Amino acid sequence: MFLTISTSGTPESPATDLGFLLHKHPEKAQAFSTSYGTAHVLYPEASVERCTAALLLEVDPVALVKRGKGKGRGGAPDAALAQYVNDRPYAASSLLAVALSAVFSSAMRGVCNARPERVGQPLPLRIEVPALPARGGADLVRGLFEPLGWTATVTRIPLDEQFPEWGDSRYVHLVLDVPDGKLTLGEALRHLYVLLPVLDDAKHYWVSADEVDKLLRAGEGWLADHPEQKLITSRYLARRWSLTQEAMQRLELVRLADADDTDVDDIDNAVDAVDEESDTEEKSVPLAVLRREAILAALTGAGAGRVLDLGCGQGQLVQALLKDTRFTEIAGVDVSMRALTIASRRLKLDRMGERQAERVKLFQGSLAYTDKRLKGYDAAVLSEVIEHLDEERLPALEYAVFGSARPRTVLVTTPNVEYNVRWETLPAGHVRHGDHRFEWTREEFRGWARQVAERHGYGVEFIPVGDDDPEVGPPTQMAVFTQADKSDKNDANLKTTKEVQAA
Repeated sequence: MFLTISTSGTPESPATDLGFLLHKHPEKAQAFSTSYGTAHVLYPEASVERCTAALLLEVDPVALVKRGKGKGRGGAPDAALAQYVNDRPYAASSLLAVALSAVFSSAMRGVCNARPERVGQPLPLRIEVPALPARGGADLVRGLFEPLGWTATVTRIPLDEQFPEWGDSRYVHLVLDVPDGKLTLGEALRHLYVLLPVLDDAKHYWVSADEVDKLLRAGEGWLADHPEQKLITSRYLARRWSLTQEAMQRLELVRLADADDTDVDDIDNAVDAVDEESDTEEKSVPLAVLRREAILAALTGAGAGRVLDLGCGQGQLVQALLKDTRFTEIAGVDVSMRALTIASRRLKLDRMGERQAERVKLFQGSLAYTDKRLKGYDAAVLSEVIEHLDEERLPALEYAVFGSARPRTVLVTTPNVEYNVRWETLPAGHVRHGDHRFEWTREEFRGWARQVAERHGYGVEFIPVGDDDPEVGPPTQMAVFTQADKSDKNDANLKTTKEVQAA
């Protein structure tokens, strides 16, 4: 099975930049081992005017059987034979979708260090899939791709060209075009990653709960508003009802957030933020708003003028900082190019006056690596960021921020897991957002923060954000790290420790 990805170019923007975006050199044929065969990447053509990359997947039916796919039912000989004789080596399916994700993972995430300016640029694209199973026919293929900006040319493949009276097979030859460049390469790959197994209506592996997160990551920015959202979600999750319901509920949060010009985390982390004194039936201030107000107050108290928003997402905090002229320079940093694009639209950077535009910049970066662009700022903010990382990656973030960048003040906010019992709509044992890798108690967060402060020469104090419940604490906990001067670092640390113990 295989597919091709083509683009056109000019001397100023050569088509061969496709090789940089895919992280695969046009002059090389590369092979990648998978648990069910070998994936090959090659370029049938590569010039300034036109470049085509091909992904060929050689499936090993025996390896697929060993992984438990297609076990015969009832021991029937034909069922046993079907394990080895099937369409998997020839027709695009979830096997090819997984190969896309494995081989072009950086391109799907919108990461390209060699050509970072090209990542967010729409490209004229053509994608061709010679053999695609389409349960639902040509109309469904068009119904899935055309709302996303593609022009879909769907040609039915006959069962046998020598016997046209046998009719058409369930396979189609698909050509997708966006000649005017409405989509980025990352968006195109994410569309394919989701919709190839949807059209096949089957997956070659067991669908577990983490498939919901995979679907929402790949569907970010388009699935929540897709007219075939329910069908896509159900088929992608192998028609598992509980997983489909979870995904649909989370997609509804995304839709509501977009409609209200807010962020999904603002809704998730404020899970039904209605005032518990229901006599007034008035809504309380959303937790996201309280969090931003607390951050602004702490930055003002620290006298910060130049501020980093690390993990800025869609730019809500950057937008709030821009409204206060005391903040002379604001830099938003995020690993997601899509998030930065949304932030740019939110801030209206293309229509911003020159003086205002000089105060703000957005750039892509990973907090797992040191970055000289982060140095020299008065303050850095990590608002609802650390809980989205695996705990074993926290030391890398810690060194990048506290050890390398070393702003004078660092603010870190994170959910207080003890408060989760106060959310009536949050099931017991669940975290507030599906992408949270952990949520800490107050003791766990303070223990981590004190160790970070001690290792890097900072003092730290803790500020509750939201209603500070006498039993379970506040919904959000914030640590304010202040860099101690070398001359009085020990005194500052001692003073901060005493304040924390008194609190």
